[in-house]
Amino acid sequence: MTDEIPRGDSGPELAAVVANGTIDVPDFPQPGVLFKDLMPLFADGAAFRRVVDGIVAHYPDGFDVVAGVEARGFVVAAAVAYATGTGVVPVRKAGKLPRKALSASYALEYGEATLEVHEDAFIAGQRVLVVDDVLATGGTATAAIELVERAGGTVAGFTVLMELGFLDGRERLAPRTVHALLTV
Repeated sequence: MTDEIPRGDSGPELAAVVANGTIDVPDFPQPGVLFKDLMPLFADGAAFRRVVDGIVAHYPDGFDVVAGVEARGFVVAAAVAYATGTGVVPVRKAGKLPRKALSASYALEYGEATLEVHEDAFIAGQRVLVVDDVLATGGTATAAIELVERAGGTVAGFTVLMELGFLDGRERLAPRTVHALLTV
């Protein structure tokens, strides 16, 4: 970490928690990509609790269910759902759901992918907090949000642990509000 004060939408303290729990892995999953490994953050119980509490505090009006994007978004979504006594819905990679699903394809910074959610995952009008680990170009986020809405949910918010600001994902999601604990 540099001497620069970390910045994020919930303040420098939570931004520092995320920054300190992240390891940069060069050339993963392919050459030229700098992967942000959040596993040390997840493994640190006290730090992970602070992050989850920070997400919950950002939504004082609450939400009815949390949708987590595969795969690391599952970890965050389950913890936030547990902390708030709400349910959790997985937004999965293509071909992983056993029942009829809706799908949305999108471009990644290093390829293409498809996400799916069960078509009956949400009750009409249910307020859904969508969470993922990292916001990069916004393709994954756009697809996940689209799926929530197509399945009948109302997006109550979109939260990520880390935003890669230089890839302009936040701008792609405008006018939606993005809540990022750390922006790099």
